[in-house]
Amino acid sequence: MINWHARHNNRFRDLELAGDIQVVNRPGAGGTIGLAEFVSKKYPDTGLIVTGIGMVGSILTNNAPVTMDQTKPIARMTGECLTLVVPADSPLKNMDDLVKAFKADPGSVSLGGFAAGGVDHLLYGMIVKAIGGDLSKMNYVAIGAGGEMLGQVMGGHISVGAGGYSEFAGQISAGTVRALGISSATRLEGIDVPTMKEQGVDVELVNWRGFLGQANLSEEQTKDLDAAFSKMAQSPEWQATLKKHGWVDLYQPSTEFAAYIKEQQATVLATFRELKLVE
Repeated sequence: MINWHARHNNRFRDLELAGDIQVVNRPGAGGTIGLAEFVSKKYPDTGLIVTGIGMVGSILTNNAPVTMDQTKPIARMTGECLTLVVPADSPLKNMDDLVKAFKADPGSVSLGGFAAGGVDHLLYGMIVKAIGGDLSKMNYVAIGAGGEMLGQVMGGHISVGAGGYSEFAGQISAGTVRALGISSATRLEGIDVPTMKEQGVDVELVNWRGFLGQANLSEEQTKDLDAAFSKMAQSPEWQATLKKHGWVDLYQPSTEFAAYIKEQQATVLATFRELKLVE
């Protein structure tokens, strides 16, 4: 969560779009604990909460008592496409090999990702659905993020690992893991990994992130925030930040972001129902 009136610097302050800013971390339950606090108005009306597709899924799988409908979407900002990786000595060389292995024996292909019901789980579900596979036979293994995931992949404890490209970039470059495909619509500049779509798997998914505000924000407050985020999104400083972290520029203003969230809620719900994660 972000409160505009505290002491931490960021791009908003650098661009003189806000005063002091405080960042408050509330981990747990895929962001729904923080969302519940936010909705209960324990923070000022000027506060914002960071959200993403993971929160859309977590609200469903945790049967959360609060939803994004109790907030006001402010801006979608960034996205990161997901990459599937395998150990360097894996017999799986590309997406076609993965598809053939899954169709031959779904249970033998362990698919590792962070948290049941998270964005990685969603990606695998979309892939299996796209290839006409049986979602009920998908062998999904929930693993901790970062180093734990890499350790499981490199040790050959799971067949495939999923995560943001930046999480695996170093090991891909070093040749200790191999990337099978990335979930972007087209090839990404500076990333030598083929898309899933160009390999015949019609899946596109971006792990997007954005900001939500309090539902009772006035029209004037919303316009002010829209203007601030728009200015930041177009700034050279923000564009440099995107490039540094390998993020995709997905900026959308408030009204467009609100419509996008509705679409995402429907997509995630439909996939999770097929995965038997929700009713």
